[in-house]
Amino acid sequence: MSVDDVPVQETWARLQSSKAAVLIDVRTKAEWTFVGLPDLSGLDRQVLTLEWQSLDGRVDPEFAVRLSRILEQAGKAKDTDLFFICRSGARSRSAAEVMTSVGYSRCHNVADGFEGPPDARRHRGTVAGWKAAGLPWAQG
Repeated sequence: MSVDDVPVQETWARLQSSKAAVLIDVRTKAEWTFVGLPDLSGLDRQVLTLEWQSLDGRVDPEFAVRLSRILEQAGKAKDTDLFFICRSGARSRSAAEVMTSVGYSRCHNVADGFEGPPDARRHRGTVAGWKAAGLPWAQG
């Protein structure tokens, strides 16, 4: 099993077409609060938020256990489409790979993440990613 990179527009389309699909934001609480979150309220859903690593860069060693528990409580099977998003697509890929290693067979990395790469002025959210694509989001 491998993790594929899915463009943000395709991620949105797949979330729209599958009520079972889950969007999991693995950024930090500070990022959710100060940068914003994808807004799935138009799909009558919420983004699942679980930090992959802390502000100091330490990966949560219990991430897979915590997320598995949350998904099980939500009635999500191991073949549910899980879309992982972070700022630019790096942390989310790692999180998706860990979940694949514990048996989740349909883990996807949201390419370019929430903010994408920096532009010429080193600002994010303008070149690529969820925000730059004009997809729904809200300030945390």
